[in-house]
Amino acid sequence: MNRRQFLLGGTSMVVATNVLSLMFSKSAMAAEATILNVDTRILEVKGKAAKVYSLTQPNGVAGLEAKAGSNFRVSLNNRLDHDTLVHWHGLTPPTAQDGVPELSQPPLGAGGRYDYNFLLERPGTYWMHSHVGLQEQEMLAAPLIVHDPKDASLDEQNVVMMLHDFTFKKPEEILHQLMTKQGGQGNDMAASAGSGMKMGMKMGMKMGMEMEMDLNDVEFDAYLANDRTLDDPEVTRVEPGAIVRLRIINAAASTNFVIDLGSLQGSLIAVDGQSVVPISGNRFEIAIAQRLDLRLMLPTGQGSYPIFAQREGDRIRTGIVLATKSATVPKLSETGDSLALPVRFGLEQRLEASAPLTVQQADRRLDLDLTGNMMRYEWSLNGRVYKDRKPLMVAKDERVEIVMRNKTDMAHPMHLHGHVFQVIALNHKPINGALRDTVMVPPRSSVTIAFDADNPGRWAFHCHNLYHLAVGMFTSLEYES
Repeated sequence: MNRRQFLLGGTSMVVATNVLSLMFSKSAMAAEATILNVDTRILEVKGKAAKVYSLTQPNGVAGLEAKAGSNFRVSLNNRLDHDTLVHWHGLTPPTAQDGVPELSQPPLGAGGRYDYNFLLERPGTYWMHSHVGLQEQEMLAAPLIVHDPKDASLDEQNVVMMLHDFTFKKPEEILHQLMTKQGGQGNDMAASAGSGMKMGMKMGMKMGMEMEMDLNDVEFDAYLANDRTLDDPEVTRVEPGAIVRLRIINAAASTNFVIDLGSLQGSLIAVDGQSVVPISGNRFEIAIAQRLDLRLMLPTGQGSYPIFAQREGDRIRTGIVLATKSATVPKLSETGDSLALPVRFGLEQRLEASAPLTVQQADRRLDLDLTGNMMRYEWSLNGRVYKDRKPLMVAKDERVEIVMRNKTDMAHPMHLHGHVFQVIALNHKPINGALRDTVMVPPRSSVTIAFDADNPGRWAFHCHNLYHLAVGMFTSLEYES
């Protein structure tokens, strides 16, 4: 296998560099749009079949790849018998092509098609997912990788690891239980692992300090990396001494992870598709909807190298394996040796953007309180749920700062559509942080972000814990006329 071959999304399909060169040639780009079909598929998890969604090209490849500086020309076909719509997470399209019902486009009806065409300005690791109902909880998501033309000469292998939390229960049932049984259960564990629920779990952990917090309000049957568990992990063949660019996408509905590189050391070079000053290490936090790009240099001999993603506050984990051609892959345990720490500011406070925003005074400063009640399972922004929302207003060409204050005992990964922002303060302490589209706001903490209002329209701004989003933790950011 050539080092420049790479893994695409949740499949085992390897695409050679010469095929990519053809696909991205001017003639190929001019010929026709890439087709993406929304459909269903049967996924086997732990020997049991489940019907989930799929988002694939006609050849079965999950998601798509493109090249920065080219146009995103995609025909989205709905092959379901009900509405859907896809959001291009992390991209900055015109507002009418962002894929959010009510704000940008009407839902795409059964058998319908939408054609998209906009410039891909930034390279990076992105992804795509439904913004209709509870479809994303049933895995209507796929990778979206935008390559940097400057990287074409690099002798490195690209590998995508897409994470999901999975349950055989329907998301409607989970949401109903959260909303109707939460108050009566209090903080007791409502079910054992795999049963579908854990109500307001209070975890007291001794890890050099005492911690008590709400973690993991939904319990899942399995945790997947590229659609597989560690019972039968995906094995990507690599060359001894190869350089691997590992692109990790947390597409989980309600789970934050800690990435464990095992025996390897890695260099974190990008978050949410945006370059950062490299950070070396072995363990890295990743919140819901975030992405990490890690550059790994493999040892020169034969060997296998598990890459684990361990659920925060727990020992359960998933992952993939990088292995040389003649290496054997040992049986891997689905539990780590110790509990993973909660995802908080540990990594965020160390990140520094490679190309930060220009330093200037904010033209507008907005306050956003993250509000809710775990006992009643009510989640809101500034005390308002979506149906009662009051938009956050900005004007074109302003430098905008938003101070997010988490008033709750749960963490909230906050995602802003249509813009790339910089994290400029944690708990009101200024930092020259990363450029992102999704940032974790831990319990009883604050995060300040800044961005340039350079993409007029109506944009979603919401918690990406999908069950918090479903009950109303959603608002919009809109430009004044």
